[in-house]
Amino acid sequence: MALEPSRGLYLYLRTLTSAMEDSIITDDEASILHVLAVALGVNPSDTASCLAVVRGEEKNPFDGTEFDYSGHHTGDAITYQSALIAALDDEVITEDEWAMLTVLRTLIGLQEDQHSMIEEAIHAMAETDSNGVRRLERLKRFNTVCPF
Repeated sequence: MALEPSRGLYLYLRTLTSAMEDSIITDDEASILHVLAVALGVNPSDTASCLAVVRGEEKNPFDGTEFDYSGHHTGDAITYQSALIAALDDEVITEDEWAMLTVLRTLIGLQEDQHSMIEEAIHAMAETDSNGVRRLERLKRFNTVCPF
């Protein structure tokens, strides 16, 4: 079944393209991609088709589309926050994860003040979350390597 163009699919495909630049999807990347698929409304049955599109095995549903799916939309900050938390919750934020988060941040046009609010939310969650302290340590490293 052909993929139907949507903003969520557009963001997912662009992020998946970033993940596939080295032709390998690591476990860390797969975790973020799963979170993104859920947050963006990409059906689990469509993820294999998305991979085929990125590999050039299937037609990209956005080829020839005039509608612009990029830019900032309602809910983007929460989607980015979910992806960032998924990256922070494993032991190390890899360069691949940084690249995917940067691509997503760029695609959705996340502003510096929005990123700051997401950081504040992560700090607020840390007090009630059993993984909070370690997440904050990784957030600090992430901000050092990938400053806004």
